[in-house]
Amino acid sequence: MHSFIEKHLKHYSQWDFLVFTLFTIISILNGKTTIFYILYFFWCNEVLRIIIDRLLYKSNSNAILGLSKKPSILPSLFPMGIYFVFIVVFFGFVSSWKNEEITLMNMQILFFKNTFFVLNLIFVAIERILLHRTQQSVIVIFGIFTPNMLILHISIILGALLMFFVVRSFPETFTPSNLWGSVIIIFPFLLIKAFFAYYRQNKKN
Repeated sequence: MHSFIEKHLKHYSQWDFLVFTLFTIISILNGKTTIFYILYFFWCNEVLRIIIDRLLYKSNSNAILGLSKKPSILPSLFPMGIYFVFIVVFFGFVSSWKNEEITLMNMQILFFKNTFFVLNLIFVAIERILLHRTQQSVIVIFGIFTPNMLILHISIILGALLMFFVVRSFPETFTPSNLWGSVIIIFPFLLIKAFFAYYRQNKKN
């Protein structure tokens, strides 16, 4: 069992992307996904990584400190706090101000009452813990701007552009009662995540 887990963890980038995509698609089909879902997930994903890496990287002999070479998480928490306020206020409330259904859905996601969202986060946490426990080669990065923060930054800009210049420009097509708005906004995020998963795996190899 241990060897089976260790074997598949070597391809954790692909598993991470596949599980994220699966839960997201199921969530879309059940009408439980919004732009806030994606951005808040990326934020929670990075916070979990920072905390788990800080607690466990010393026990992993194959963990490598990247960038600043400093293990302090304080520089990482400051920008994450700014991102949190912006994501919750802008994408949780402002962008859905006239749609009570989406606002309620966003609040369920915010307080971890969305089943698909919670399951996805549980997978992320277990995966990261196992990476360290099985002594996988992993780069641990702390600092004011990490690669995952770059994904989050790009996602926020892209989400705002799609929301205001595509979805809101065609209200007859992207109505609250259909899935097209969610699909057109979320699809680019899947491409971004796929690109970074592919890049990390090739860099590792």
